Amino acid sequence: MSVDAKDFKQAMRQCAGAVALVTVGAEHGKRTGLTVTSACSLSDNPPSLIVCVNRNASAHTRIREEGAFAINFLHEDHALLALTFSGQKGVNGDDRFAFGQWTRGATGAPVLTDAVAAFDCELAQEFETKTHSIFVGEVRGVSHSDGAAPLVYLRSSFHVPHEIRGTVSVGDLDSRHLSWTDFS
Repeated sequence: MSVDAKDFKQAMRQCAGAVALVTVGAEHGKRTGLTVTSACSLSDNPPSLIVCVNRNASAHTRIREEGAFAINFLHEDHALLALTFSGQKGVNGDDRFAFGQWTRGATGAPVLTDAVAAFDCELAQEFETKTHSIFVGEVRGVSHSDGAAPLVYLRSSFHVPHEIRGTVSVGDLDSRHLSWTDFS
């Protein structure tokens, strides 16, 4: 049984994803990057993340060549930056770095200085699928901005969580009395 691609995409639009820029390139003029919602933590031993990158993306080949990349999670003021790195503003390659404040990570990859969280990664492993590669990056540097509201993508639009409830841990006595309706 095969699932229709349109149905799959429509269902995925209902799943909120953190918006990040995957950036690569130690040298000015050779940097590039793309906007993704496909980056997430893999492990803390060693600290590592995964990101799925379409093989047609300019950054795909550059990540292989450089052996390093950064994953920069965006905040509420970065929507234009997300659109720029998605190619929707007609700005390509190194020209995308004219927007935002950038520094070089330990690997040489471009790191967004005011990202919600930025992870400077060395390419550790790669897995290929039909259209994408799954890159595993071992973290060589990390930075974060406490208090910044993360940018999320949901239903074909950017959003910011307006209300983030206090954390609830499994051991918290009160959390055992909460129902799922308390979170909606």
